Amino acid sequence: MSMFRKSMTALALILAVLFSFGAAINTASAEPKVTVKNSNKGLFVVVTSEDSMAQMMAMVLSTQTLKQGRSVRVLLCGEAGNLAVNGSKEKLFKPLNKSPQMLLKGLIAKGVKVEVCPLFLPNTGKQVSDLISGVIVAKPPLIATAMAEEGIKLLTY
Repeated sequence: MSMFRKSMTALALILAVLFSFGAAINTASAEPKVTVKNSNKGLFVVVTSEDSMAQMMAMVLSTQTLKQGRSVRVLLCGEAGNLAVNGSKEKLFKPLNKSPQMLLKGLIAKGVKVEVCPLFLPNTGKQVSDLISGVIVAKPPLIATAMAEEGIKLLTY
């Protein structure tokens, strides 16, 4: 793929995300309970970035996917595992004035399975009791199976 084509593809993706982000933000505050229409078609979201804006975008896209009736499953690894820790530092993003943690808790409340990688707790000195309610420790064989399910798209941040 030529450098020009790669640049244009990246630009198109960025523009699509930016335009959809505005729509996502306007509807994120009053979200109705969603039932998944086709539970085997959706997103498996892996968040590893320590960048809170990237984390926020992952949560916004997860929320929008769920609102469209598709399944969402979230795996937090590395620095992103701190999203799942009680009392972790939160950064609010405009215009919602919400943090990635707030959207993550909203996803959990809607039944989204949220897991931290099994390396996170023992390598950060944290315990399962430090995690927000609804977050569990991932089991690699189950994660591998879930990521390979038909109709599931992998989204990484």
